[in-house]
Amino acid sequence: MNSSLQGKVVVVTGAGGGIGRSVALAMGAAGAKVIVNDLGVSMSGEGGDPGLAQRVVDEIRTAGGDAVANQDSVSTWNGAHAIIQCALDRYGRIDAVVNNAGNLRDRMFFKMNEEEWRSVIDVHLNGTFFISRAAANHFKDQESGAYIHMTSTSGLIGNLGQANYAAAKLGIVALSKSIALDMARFNVRSNCIAPFAWSRMTSSIPSATPEEQARVAKLQKMEASKIAPMAVFLASDAARDVSGQIFAVRANELMLMSQSRPLRSVHMSDGWTSESIAEVAVPAMRNSFFKLERSPDVINWDPI
Repeated sequence: MNSSLQGKVVVVTGAGGGIGRSVALAMGAAGAKVIVNDLGVSMSGEGGDPGLAQRVVDEIRTAGGDAVANQDSVSTWNGAHAIIQCALDRYGRIDAVVNNAGNLRDRMFFKMNEEEWRSVIDVHLNGTFFISRAAANHFKDQESGAYIHMTSTSGLIGNLGQANYAAAKLGIVALSKSIALDMARFNVRSNCIAPFAWSRMTSSIPSATPEEQARVAKLQKMEASKIAPMAVFLASDAARDVSGQIFAVRANELMLMSQSRPLRSVHMSDGWTSESIAEVAVPAMRNSFFKLERSPDVINWDPI
């Protein structure tokens, strides 16, 4: 056990399995007191195992750490506040939040219904806002705190059949940057991790074609535990000057992801018309257009 988080209290949502479980275990091993939050439901929000969170708590305690289970929902204002209150009631403070809880309703955009859209937005984007907002005043008052949000290359780059998930995950990036800007004066930082790992979230990836099967085989080699060190670092005082960034973690590889900035600029002294845009502006910018690519098309080398 190291002591990089000694004395800190960390909430990890969706911590009953996969990446969340690994992050919670690593936080405990680093000396943090951990709120292990998980509803214990399936990726579709049904059934599941309500004992998931408690089993992770038992693992942390067996290893010599301190943790408590929580089963409130991140997808409601009251549920999110109850999760943060759990930390305050048990340990008297909150120092870091890992927004990891997630669900999936994969469907091609032209077939996606309202429930499939809203359920994913509610858990990922609304849930990240609700938990972050619930912790904000406590961070502000103590003039310290760290937010770690899970985003995805589905939002940063793109993927098929994930309009709801991609929109939520890119929204989280914008939310994280806004939090970083608004909370900087209080020494509170906010960063994103785009994880590559085999988990319940990725086990639904189609594998019908040889190409899809090859992609799944690569993902299965990426252990969820590889994400945890970056989360521990971002929660620690060693990351005191790191905020507003997006990191990708892929097996033993770390990436700093780009953020939107102007690529080209064209000027017309008399102002633009739709015709001059078609004749002058677009041809001038076309070489800088982004291709219609998916995440595996861009990050297409084998994991290290």
